[in-house]
Amino acid sequence: MPPLDSTPDPARQLIALALEEDLADRGDVTSQLFIPCAHRSTANIVTREAICVAGTETALAVFRTVDADLDIEILHHDGEHLIPGLSLMSISGSTRSILTAERTALNFLQRLSGIATITADYVKAVASSKAQVLDTRKTTPGWRALEKSAVAAGGGRNHRIGLYDAIMVKDNHLVAGGEPADITAAVKQARQQFSNITIELEVDTLEQLDTYLKIPGIDVILLDNMNPETLSQAVSLRDQVAPTIKLEASGGITLDTISAVASSNVDFISVGALTHSVRAVDLSLELQSHA
Repeated sequence: MPPLDSTPDPARQLIALALEEDLADRGDVTSQLFIPCAHRSTANIVTREAICVAGTETALAVFRTVDADLDIEILHHDGEHLIPGLSLMSISGSTRSILTAERTALNFLQRLSGIATITADYVKAVASSKAQVLDTRKTTPGWRALEKSAVAAGGGRNHRIGLYDAIMVKDNHLVAGGEPADITAAVKQARQQFSNITIELEVDTLEQLDTYLKIPGIDVILLDNMNPETLSQAVSLRDQVAPTIKLEASGGITLDTISAVASSNVDFISVGALTHSVRAVDLSLELQSHA
């Protein structure tokens, strides 16, 4: 197997792991036994449903890792919207190599395109509002960078990548963190230590919101599990007290409810379902034998 040096992390590690799961130390024994070594084919990866594409470069890297001599063309790139029956990618070369890479490439494409597709649906549902759809850290372990890239392909916006690139004080931090005076001091220290980092606090009542709107240095306040009426009240309170602070709605938001949430005029809506329970889209690899 050729090295993955040209493939960016973390896809390189995931591809190596996925191929090791499939091939172990024997390789594709079915193709070795049933397909002549010199046999060549052309294959097209075709969508059987309407999708937003994501994961094409990762799929290409899978095929190239299996066989660097394969001729691969990406026909539709990440972020493009396709109707059923269109081809995303064309692959020509060794039939054995194409079949060996098939499932791993499809696994990446189907999941990542599924994320992009559902993200596009959520973005469309709030198109008449100012709200931006955010992802969360509820991602498949090891897949975060790929999944967040798929969210971006679908028109969503990436929230923090991990615990290292933003300060987000959630309910459990508040339970352990003491009185508002302690939180004020902590926010001041954080702003001094990390001048360019986003600082976000979570609240679940309007009373909490009123308190935290008055703390200097906060960029965003997350409104947890509030109904649209309460969200509208929160926006009104923010506009009166600290209009520069952004408000993020979060908590159990679905395609059926996101329009009502957006109508409250919040700035962001975070949706864990973009990544934690997405359905893989229906793609297939269709082979044409050249013998």
